[in-house]
Amino acid sequence: MLPRTRRRTWFASGLTGVLTAGAVFALVAGLGVTIAPTGARAADSSQVTVTAKAQDRDLASAPMPDLAVTVSQTTDLVNQGITVSWTGAKQSQPPVPGSGGTNFLQIFQCWGDDPTDPTRPDRTTCEYGAFNRAGQTRDGARTPGSVAAQDQQYTAPGTNFFTPTITAIPFRSATGKVIATVVDGKKVPDAVSVNVNEFQTSYTTNEIPWAGSGRDGAGSVAFETHTALQSIGLGCGAAVGAGASATGAPCWLVVVPRGVNDVGETQNSSSGLFWDNWKHALAVRLQFRPIGAHCAIGAAERQLQGSELVANAIQSWQPTLCGQAGGAIYSHLTSVESNAVVAAAADPSAPLALTSQPLPVADGQKDPLAYAPIALTGLSVAFAVDRTAPNSSTAPGGVAERTNLPFTQMKLTPRLIAKLLTSSYVESLPYGADKTEIGYKDNANPGSNAYNLAEDPDFRSINDADWQYQGLRGLVFAGLLVPQGRSDGAVAIWKYILADADARAFLNGDPDPWGMKVNPWFSTNPRINPTGTALGIPMDNYPKADPIESPADKTEGTPPINLVTWRPYTNDYDSGGKLTLQGDALLLGSWDPQASPPKFSKTVRRLPGYQAVMSVTDLGASERYGVHTAALLNPAGTFVAPTTSSLTAAAAAMTPVAGSSGMVAFDPASPQAAAATDAYPLAMPVYAAARTDGKDAELRSSYASFIRYAVGAGQRPGSADGQLPEGYAPIPTAWVGAATEVADRIAAGPVAPSPQPSAPSSATVVRAPAPAAAAPVSSSDSSGTLPPQPAATGAAMSLSASTTPADPVAATGAVVPIALLAAVAAVIVSALTGRRRRMPSQT
Repeated sequence: MLPRTRRRTWFASGLTGVLTAGAVFALVAGLGVTIAPTGARAADSSQVTVTAKAQDRDLASAPMPDLAVTVSQTTDLVNQGITVSWTGAKQSQPPVPGSGGTNFLQIFQCWGDDPTDPTRPDRTTCEYGAFNRAGQTRDGARTPGSVAAQDQQYTAPGTNFFTPTITAIPFRSATGKVIATVVDGKKVPDAVSVNVNEFQTSYTTNEIPWAGSGRDGAGSVAFETHTALQSIGLGCGAAVGAGASATGAPCWLVVVPRGVNDVGETQNSSSGLFWDNWKHALAVRLQFRPIGAHCAIGAAERQLQGSELVANAIQSWQPTLCGQAGGAIYSHLTSVESNAVVAAAADPSAPLALTSQPLPVADGQKDPLAYAPIALTGLSVAFAVDRTAPNSSTAPGGVAERTNLPFTQMKLTPRLIAKLLTSSYVESLPYGADKTEIGYKDNANPGSNAYNLAEDPDFRSINDADWQYQGLRGLVFAGLLVPQGRSDGAVAIWKYILADADARAFLNGDPDPWGMKVNPWFSTNPRINPTGTALGIPMDNYPKADPIESPADKTEGTPPINLVTWRPYTNDYDSGGKLTLQGDALLLGSWDPQASPPKFSKTVRRLPGYQAVMSVTDLGASERYGVHTAALLNPAGTFVAPTTSSLTAAAAAMTPVAGSSGMVAFDPASPQAAAATDAYPLAMPVYAAARTDGKDAELRSSYASFIRYAVGAGQRPGSADGQLPEGYAPIPTAWVGAATEVADRIAAGPVAPSPQPSAPSSATVVRAPAPAAAAPVSSSDSSGTLPPQPAATGAAMSLSASTTPADPVAATGAVVPIALLAAVAAVIVSALTGRRRRMPSQT
């Protein structure tokens, strides 16, 4: 999780010579202050720990009597990842044919209370058994006389060897429907399976049938909580009540410890729901946010369009926003940011645009949009990679004992990300295809390109030594899951890659120190690229530029497999995070000639202990789903993970975006980025953009209210409705003032332009010295001030930036006096010395 450090930050930027919206933004930003840190944010207040000593109903026979399980979050839940960690277990062994393994935990979700004890869950309401493997089913054959009394009602006695005694725990869904194969002591003919049915399959369940512990008896997994939207059979979060007073239907998280063998058996082959196992279960009540509309019927609806990066924040803000006086329902359509700003610029009544880049305008033309910074977040490389059995007998002690346990740390450089995005690893290309383009002929003549990331000496040289002993093979570790379509995030990643000399050289066709070369179809060198044209990056998408195909199999009837079939795109950044949590690498399955039409099947996701997935996702999603994220090499030469403080450090090093009015971004090629040792390099601001000359006063007021809330109460960290969720850092205080000023301008509407002096030929920027301290900028929320924010190392440097043409400006509100004095001085000097066009400060 992102540890949130509460302190303010500042960044310096150039002051333009004219008092425009851009000048006010840059000036206010330059007057931020640094407040001493107050420490990292505490653990979620809803975290709960339960123990076997307190809950086990037969502690004397408990397989893990010292077990203590901690659930990281138990309230305000949505479909997300939560961390389930434990101590006091025993070292695990993974499943083998016929056995579920030894000394492991099973984790799943249930919806109903035990009718005899409402402090416990009812096992008939649990989503369990969908994988239908030994030790993981709801049913099974029993030895006569071994059935516990509590299981008798679900048991059909056998009559002979061919019809053995069967126990089958039914599933009673939240919809009222019951799936049962034993009723009144008799098997139901042709009954639907209690394991795989309309309510659960191996593709849809969130259960974890095996979670292992290390030698110390400790372990941890990310668990995906399902709401009624993901599992109608569980119904968690279904609205109880109506409107703002509605609550979400609660559920249970259940942990069943399994020992060396089941009662009366030599291994763990029976159901975790059978009483002899179920009596040892530990349970934690989960409280969900209500699903559905929480806004008054008839409330105004306003459209937001653009950046996906702010989606999780808006989802949190919405229930509070629409409940305010004059509030509206803000419907957020995630879409291509560049399309959103074009629409907003063309029509004042268009949806409020959400973007990280300005509207592109031709020379001599003016951007009609005003940009309000509302969020500080970014992108991440998420991973779920579990250790495998050592591939070498020389592995040091302890490596084998960590088999099936997850890696929790990873370091990546721009060059390594470039390799993953350019299909340069051997196993990133379709099986059976001609791979001579990257030097691979066959296993005996593999060439210089590594099979995958884990086998790349470039990766091993900077990561945990355990990586070199892993048997990680196949596509899952040779490329990244990336979203289809265009996005500002893709531009940011390509810029990050291009700013690094080693990555640029690799894309140009130069081998890395170990001889690996770029897949030529992705090369930026037209002499190497088979198309004769350089790959045009930075670009706003993730191309699969290699036209390679595996040959069709006429005998089997299978079609050729290209890069998209071999490694499909995800729908969006959020999908990447969720698929990583689920262990689903979107692997191509076997050919199904019986399907109509015949097609390749989908491979079932990998369960904890066997996962190997990497994806590009946004920080809101990676935090929501609780996945691990890589530490990235920043321009200052430091490996930095995404945290609240590293995002704020990046904000402090952001510089004005060339050609924009009041926007900043983290430019990895800038001197400011090179000095920011603690900055996370894929940090990105998100702006709300709109015209200020719209005729619809009510619409303008609504958009202004959204901005004021977003930068006011919406910046308070927390998991409750209306708060800033994990994956975002509170925006710098200076950004609050800039956004509030833009909101005031939008609300004020069209103003008569003031007479403009003749354009001077040059400009001299006057900078006001930053004061030692300043009061926080006030927000529209009256309940308190914004939380203090982290300071950054690598302080941003002031830029001498020339100006863009002035926009008409309405009253700017309460801007600190020193800012006004500096602005007036800038205007005077500008009038005397002239003005010139703004030029990019960095290419």
